[in-house]
Amino acid sequence: MQRSFRLAGIILFVGLALAACETQPVPQFRELTYSQLGPIRLAVDDVEVIEAYRSPLRDPHVEHRFPTSPATAARRWAEDRLVATGGTGARAVYTIVDASVVETKLDPTTGVKGLFTRDQSERYEAILQVKIDVFDPTGGRRASTTVTARESRTAGENLTLNEREQLWFEMTEALMEALNGQLESNIDQFLDGYLI
Repeated sequence: MQRSFRLAGIILFVGLALAACETQPVPQFRELTYSQLGPIRLAVDDVEVIEAYRSPLRDPHVEHRFPTSPATAARRWAEDRLVATGGTGARAVYTIVDASVVETKLDPTTGVKGLFTRDQSERYEAILQVKIDVFDPTGGRRASTTVTARESRTAGENLTLNEREQLWFEMTEALMEALNGQLESNIDQFLDGYLI
């Protein structure tokens, strides 16, 4: 009998402990696409996409932990927007040169003031650099442009994992918005001889 009470007490305790734990739903992030911005038609036979940047997959790099990494978004931009119209023998190469995000730990406020301060605990510095080259049929470079977008954000010490992932997703969105604007401008300026 005493054993039954003890077992019931343990079950009740575990049940209350589990009920006290608040589980957060896993956030669903929308897919980043760019076809709605319209195609950029190039007078080339082919558009090759190269991911030259390789994430180290270890601290202080965190881009591989993003819901959508900058490299993935940059690749999708090229696939959605750059269209080869053919018939010229030329080819375009879109290279993702850098797509890194580095995390830096920030020093907390110390002393009595630190007890009442919610600090920013990390800073994230993102760089997204892409290059577009157009080569003629003999392999000579006929046109080229390189653009770089940067984004920096800090995260509070009390952020949940879901909130941190939301911050990371917003960083990728901001990087891509900046990259898109620069690419459109530079393509008009430096690849105009190949625009259809």
